Amino acid sequence: MAFLRLIRVKNLVIIVLMQYLLRYGLLLPMLGFYGLEPALSDWTFLVLVASTVFLAASGYVINDYFDIKTDLINRPEKVVAGQVFQRRTVLLWHVIFTFLGVFTGLFLAYITRKENYALMFIFIPGLLWYYSTTLKKQILVGNLAISLLTAMVPYFVVSLEFAMLARVHGAAILSTEACSMAWFWTTGFAFFAFVSNLSREIIKDLEDLKGDQESGCRTLPVEMGEGATKTVVLILNLATVAALWVVFFVVPELKNSGLTLLYFSLFLTLPYLLLSGLVLRAKDNRYYHWASQISKLIMLAGILFVFVARTFF
Repeated sequence: MAFLRLIRVKNLVIIVLMQYLLRYGLLLPMLGFYGLEPALSDWTFLVLVASTVFLAASGYVINDYFDIKTDLINRPEKVVAGQVFQRRTVLLWHVIFTFLGVFTGLFLAYITRKENYALMFIFIPGLLWYYSTTLKKQILVGNLAISLLTAMVPYFVVSLEFAMLARVHGAAILSTEACSMAWFWTTGFAFFAFVSNLSREIIKDLEDLKGDQESGCRTLPVEMGEGATKTVVLILNLATVAALWVVFFVVPELKNSGLTLLYFSLFLTLPYLLLSGLVLRAKDNRYYHWASQISKLIMLAGILFVFVARTFF
């Protein structure tokens, strides 16, 4: 369905899955392990997820709105904006999703008494618009911006919960082992979300090289060439794998877990090696498209590690 392609429904499902798994699969069991009850209600958490999804959808829609020329060159058979839907209709959908995202975000900030959340939910739509019009055309800047926003998704879950816990138990709760452990694990998932998404963004730039060149974009492949960009992807992927294994051997809970060893080997390291080999051997856009899909599966595997992590609590 064209509308589902427009809002990137698969990506939205991954966002929802990440937030729900982090809360119900890791954070709540962790709080229970330390004898704490969650302070954030289920319906309030649903508001957070809804706001995140609305803002992400608005970003995808406005990105398609400004990318029509490039997409007609790179993937004409999949273009929705300007083909299936008129441009003004696409822009209207962006306005609707932005309004819903900002409104639910401001409502969330009000009921949780988190004023900085209000600023954040206003800032993010502006950043997504600026990304679509300017940042994505600059070498690496757009890739880093989107990857940072992706990394923020798991942080929302923990920061809001502990903000509510601090209102119930006082600021001292923020100095407890429960808080430090929650942030430790969340930082791990956020880091993986950042690096895996950054790799995928660069691979997508390789896939879109022809259209980006004709549109005047200064992406990494346009500026450095296809070969050098492949090397960057390879280095990034291998560095990510190396970081995973460093964490494995440094963190006792991971090092002593045979399940973690198996998961890191089969569902993270092996796919990363396959991805790197595919990128290096890529000869046309089909290879890069397959690589982009494998990257998405790697991100999903990173999220599903929650089921392994929860066994430690």
